[in-house]
Amino acid sequence: MSTDLLAANFIEILRNRMMTRALGAMTIPGLVGDVAIPKQTGGATAYWVAESGAVTESTPVLAQLALAPKTCGAWTDLSRKYIRQSAIGADAFVRADLASVLALALDAAGIAGTGSNNQPTGILSTTGIGDVAGGTNGLAPAWSHVVDLETEVAIDNADVGALAYLTNAKVRGALKQTEKASGTGLFVWENGNEAGFGSLNGYRAAVSNQVPSDLTKGTSEDVASAVIFGNWADLIYGLWGTVDITVDPYTNATSGTVRVVALQDADVGVRHAESFAAMQDALTA
Repeated sequence: MSTDLLAANFIEILRNRMMTRALGAMTIPGLVGDVAIPKQTGGATAYWVAESGAVTESTPVLAQLALAPKTCGAWTDLSRKYIRQSAIGADAFVRADLASVLALALDAAGIAGTGSNNQPTGILSTTGIGDVAGGTNGLAPAWSHVVDLETEVAIDNADVGALAYLTNAKVRGALKQTEKASGTGLFVWENGNEAGFGSLNGYRAAVSNQVPSDLTKGTSEDVASAVIFGNWADLIYGLWGTVDITVDPYTNATSGTVRVVALQDADVGVRHAESFAAMQDALTA
């Protein structure tokens, strides 16, 4: 008996949600050279003086947010038989798959890029973000941690703009079962008014498994999760060109294999480190 291939009903892979841009992260496309965005890091000082007294001079402090292209790539080989027999459009399918992989990689870099090994520096690796620690060996996230994240941002006057929480599915599951205070029947994670979003502490709350769940704190190795709060409009993605797709029929020509390579030049920047705070030792089990 023959098998009918229902290409129109193709079942796609389940992927992590990309939430940073949905929360308000900014994208700057079409960059060419390295980029320096001027920023003010200190202001002038006001002085009270006596009658006819002279005001002391003060000068604002300026700095730069630097962005430089970092290359992310992926490739795959298509066998000769796959190309000839595929009923789903092998070329278009692979291009779309590689583009999705690169987009996910950039989104993950915005959250947790290490700044080393050719990666951009994401929020969790940015020096100066607010830190809310659970404990020496991590701790189950509680209402107090959620509020403390907001407070860390607010004390730096950064609680403006596209404010929201972002964490992973494990933490959401834990917070849905955690009461704000014992016996109240009020749980930390609440239903939101917007499809796809919950509510934490009165703010939008989003979930993506791009947020790490394999962090280490003390004796809790590779099991801790992150919870981030901040103004997501202060997260910047710089893009140099679009995704470059190269179709290479020569490298493995003797076997008839075609290699498809995708490359994207991009970088990540945080306008104000103070705009974000994170708990990076949340335990869910």
